[in-house]
Order: sequence, then structure tokens, then C-alpha cells
Amino acid sequence: MTVLDEAPGEPTDARGRVAELHEIRAQALAGPSEKATAAQHAKGKLTARERIELLLDPGSFREVEQLRRHRATGFGLEAKKPYTDGVITGWGTVDGRTVFVYAHDFRIFGGALGEAHATKIHKIMDMAIAAGAPLVSLNDGAGARIQEGVSALAGYGGIFQRNTKASGVIPQISVMLGPCAGGAAYSPALTDFVFMVRDTSQMFITGPDVVKAVTGEEITQNGLGGADVHAETSGVCHFAYDDEETCLAEVRYLLSLLPQNNRENPPRHESSDPADRRSDVLLDLVPADGNRPYDMVKVIEELVDDSEYLEVHERWARNIICALARLDGQVVGIVANQPQALAGVLDIEASEKAARFVQMCDAFNIPIITLLDVPGFLPGVDQEHGGIIRHGAKLLYAYCNATVPRISLILRKAYGGAYIVMDSQSIGADLTYAWPTNEIAVMGAEGAANVIFRRQIADAEDPEAMRARMVKEYKSELMHPYYAVERGLVDDVIDPAETREVLIKSLAMLQTKHADLPSRKHGNPPQ
Repeated sequence: MTVLDEAPGEPTDARGRVAELHEIRAQALAGPSEKATAAQHAKGKLTARERIELLLDPGSFREVEQLRRHRATGFGLEAKKPYTDGVITGWGTVDGRTVFVYAHDFRIFGGALGEAHATKIHKIMDMAIAAGAPLVSLNDGAGARIQEGVSALAGYGGIFQRNTKASGVIPQISVMLGPCAGGAAYSPALTDFVFMVRDTSQMFITGPDVVKAVTGEEITQNGLGGADVHAETSGVCHFAYDDEETCLAEVRYLLSLLPQNNRENPPRHESSDPADRRSDVLLDLVPADGNRPYDMVKVIEELVDDSEYLEVHERWARNIICALARLDGQVVGIVANQPQALAGVLDIEASEKAARFVQMCDAFNIPIITLLDVPGFLPGVDQEHGGIIRHGAKLLYAYCNATVPRISLILRKAYGGAYIVMDSQSIGADLTYAWPTNEIAVMGAEGAANVIFRRQIADAEDPEAMRARMVKEYKSELMHPYYAVERGLVDDVIDPAETREVLIKSLAMLQTKHADLPSRKHGNPPQ
């Protein structure tokens, strides 16, 4: 059609075309209707664009394929072709650094994924990988668009493939802000971090209706796959918050602790917290008696810059702590036993939690600080039948495979295989320090004495007195604080009050560390 052939009312010059463009864009920005927006707000949920505004620096968002529409026909789809096709994609900045984002718009097809919708996500994922910048997904969708059949399912396959391709290359963060059911839930599971909002977000493979039909169990959506369930029980969710505003603010904070990609280091900030600050409170915070609990979180707060840290999986596997923090402005990953929970033992969940965290730190050039106070692995039939051997091996594998700077510090107990697994010098820790209260041994003195001296104890006139004597003898011979350092298994025994300074100076020395792994396609880690 030429300009002369145009229908009456259509613009015939550049200014008219630009005005038309602005009108179309206004439609796309407004969304389907005010009623749909009000319904979204009535559920306590923000719209996709409101979420993007909270996540990114003001005015930084640049949208991609805003005017995309689906080409599907049948089931009434040909009469309903909204702009964006239910997903908003583009890039912007967080604290001035580029971040790619896609956000499901629940007001359009319930955020369900169709062919055009999926293609937009594929494109923005490819752009993030090529640009070497983090990808954040704001999930609020009803799964595959049923009217488009298998084409929609294939769209998920493309997302999963790109999630895997991007793994360990760029940070991937999934923010669950609504429902995520069926195959759709596997994309967040493939990413580095999962955020959820209580009451409004759920994740499950089969919903409550299917569960009831198959097993007879009755359960609500939140009871099956809500934020608290995944934060405390399943471990699927790393962070759970009460509202979207807080959740998205914490996503921004996490991004400030991560590099843009695996070829860069995390951003370093100038710190006003003195590198040589003494922490005399540590002398009283950690009891010398190995049977007395204390809060390892308080130790971490004393060591890191300004007592600030971000704990990952805070409510799952509480017997181990995984946190991101800074030491003299440098981002570090901290793995620490928590004596307040199960005495700090390693079990199946703690091993899995720490292994994934160590792998993440290693992938993104974050040095690892390990704080040990571990009495061993949790004994029990459930643990053995549940596969504690292979799950514990995951943590061992992760540490052995890590090439970033690794520093371990033994605060108190370090017994048995758990001592070896928790980044001991023998599996590759660059530096190993210990406090004067350390006890490194195959097992506790009481258990060791019962094994080694069982005959003497059994034959003694006073078995209890003999047992106490043998325990004392074993401790003096093999469990004194300097036994390991005398044999080169610990680099130095340090004053607890000087720990922060020692760690910072050690990290500075290790800043240029370079380590190569053997040439291979990939390892075969324990599952």
C-alpha cells in the first residue's frame, strides 16, 4: 500500500507515525485494563512494571520486544493479541551495573507461557549470557499456555537449556512473586538463588487438587509449596520475605555482593571498619568447654565489616551457616558450623546446603572462609539410610574442586571425618588457623578413651576413675592445642582477638592465587 492508498484517518507523515507509535506504546505500558491492575493489587501483588521499577535504578530500564504479539490461533486466541504477550523483558542497572530482567505479567493470560512469550525470554537470556551480566526473573505465571499446546512446553525446554548454559557463567536469581507450578518450577531450581514472598508465592510440581486425587491428602497451596515450606523444609527457597518491596530490596543487596560474571571479581567497597580492629569479645564469646553451645552468628558479626552479612538458606539446615559478607571491603563467603543447632554436626541437609554454597562461591570468584566447630557427622539409621555418605561427599567434592582462596579457622572442636570435609589443609585449604581452644582429633577424648583403653577400664577396681584418668591422658597426648600445628596440619595458632586482621592479611596475600584443574569435560560429583 502506498501513502496515497492509505485508509482515511491513518497518519501520512513522520510526525503522525511517531504519534501513532507513542499511542501504541502507551497501550503496552498501561496493560490490559485498569480492572486487571486493580485485581492484581487486590491480591497484595504489584504489577510486573511496578516490580521492575523497584528492582532497577530509576529510569534505567530499557525494554526489548515491547510490541511483540503471539501468532497462535484457535480457542479464541486470534481475537486476543495483547502487546508484550504477558512477559516484560529488558535490561537496566542496579547500583549502576547492568542487570537483565524478565517479569511475567499476570494480568495477561495469567502470565502463562506461550511460544512468543518463551521466545522473548530466550532472547533476553541469550543477551545476558553474551553481555556477561546477571539475570533476574520475576516469576508470576500460571504455567504453560494450554491453548498453544506442545509449543508452550517446548518454550520451557529452551529456558531450561539456557539456565544450564548460564550456570556458573552469570548470576541467575529467581524471584517468586506468584504461582509457579509444574515444569515451570524447574527453571528457578536451576538458578543460583530463589527468593519468595509469603502468602502470595507458591512453587510445586503437582498442586493440591492432584495431590488429593492421587494420595487423598488435603493441603492448601501455601501448605504444599509456600515460602515458609520451601525456606524451612525443602530448601528450595534461599530467602523468604513478608512483602515484595523488602524482597526486591534484598535482591538488590545480593547483586551488590556478586560479580557481573565468572570472569570478574565481586565489587570491592571501601570500608570504614579498621582492618586491624581487635575483637577481644571473642575471648569470652566462645566457651572453652566444647560441650557448651554458643551462637556462631555473633562470631561472624565480630569478624566482618560493620557486622553486616547476608545469610543464605538461613532457616534450612540451621546447624550450618552460609553467608556472604565483606572483610576490608572484599566480598567473602563464610561457611560455619552452628553449635546452637544439633551441636553443629554435619548431616544430610547441612552437607547439601554448604556444598551448593561453596560451588557458587567458587564459580563467581568469592574467597571462602570456613569456621569450624564440628563434633562430627550426625549418627543414626535415618542418616545412613538417607545417604549421608554420598551427601557428605558432595561437600567434600565441592571444597576439593574449589580454586578460589580458601582459609579455614578452627575455633574449638574438629573431630573425625567432618574435620577433613570442612576444608582441612589436607583437602586443599590455602591457610589453616586455629584458636588456642582448638581440639583436633579422630573423635572426642571420652569416646577415644573408651575404645583405646577399654580393657584397662573394664579390669580396673574403679572403672570410672580409670576412665577419667585415660581421658585426661589422651587429651594431654593427642588433643592439646598445639598437636596439629606441630605436625604442619595447622599453619598457626592465633589470638582470637586478632582473627579479623589475620584473615584480612591472608586474603590480601591470596588475591593473586591461580590454580588450574585437570583438563576434563567435567567432573562427576556425588549425587
